Amino acid sequence: MENETSFDFDSLLSPETWLLIGMNVVSAFLILFVTLFMAKWVKKKIIKVGHANEELDDTLFSFLGNIARVLVMVLGGIFILNRFGVETTSLVALIGAAGLAVGLALQGTLSNFAAGVMLILFRPFKTGDYIDIGGEAGTAKEISIFTTELATVDNVQIIIPNAQVWGSPITNYSAYATRRVDFVFGVSYGSDLKKAEGIIMDLIKADSRIHGDPEPFVKVGNLNDSSVDFTVRVWCDAADYWDIKFELTRKVKDAFDAGGIDIPFPTRTMVTVG
Repeated sequence: MENETSFDFDSLLSPETWLLIGMNVVSAFLILFVTLFMAKWVKKKIIKVGHANEELDDTLFSFLGNIARVLVMVLGGIFILNRFGVETTSLVALIGAAGLAVGLALQGTLSNFAAGVMLILFRPFKTGDYIDIGGEAGTAKEISIFTTELATVDNVQIIIPNAQVWGSPITNYSAYATRRVDFVFGVSYGSDLKKAEGIIMDLIKADSRIHGDPEPFVKVGNLNDSSVDFTVRVWCDAADYWDIKFELTRKVKDAFDAGGIDIPFPTRTMVTVG
């Protein structure tokens, strides 16, 4: 028994054992060096793909680059453990089980991540667009992997999880270069309809921001209880939409007043009995 113990101790101190340990340590450092170099190189190459193509979103490729870097480092760690004789099969199984448990615990977060990837890939809107997502309207400020940030017209921040963004109807008011502006102007039944129509058309022609093609539309669209309503539709650049909407409304009111065109409004007659 003593001889066996002495033999094991002597084997541990033998030059061959120390040489083997030294070779393993050197190999581990070489694997670590190559792993760090490859992880950095792979990340840089993936991010470079995003920068090289303007139609691709940099956010997605930055995220994918980080994922690739982590995977390369994990593989390098497994090679290092194998070099020292550590059984990695059970370790890989343990990592897989832990990943499954974390995935189940973070279902909501993962759904937001998946939706973020879809938003970045298909790009139904981009930063700077004015959009409406399920009733929340504002300018898109940032599209990240997990959330989308909007700024309302009164500069209030709204942060929406990407799973809700992807699962809701998205209205993008900035998607096209031109937009149609719709108006309804009511005049009294005693007004000269031809004159009222002419006033509206003159104001439209005088505004250089309003497009001639498609041709402006000015027609009587409805006969209400107390008014004759003109339906007016004009086209303009998307950036001029709100200015034209507000300014033309004011100009029509002033022009109707100057031209003697009455705009009806609700009235109430008080009758005193006895």
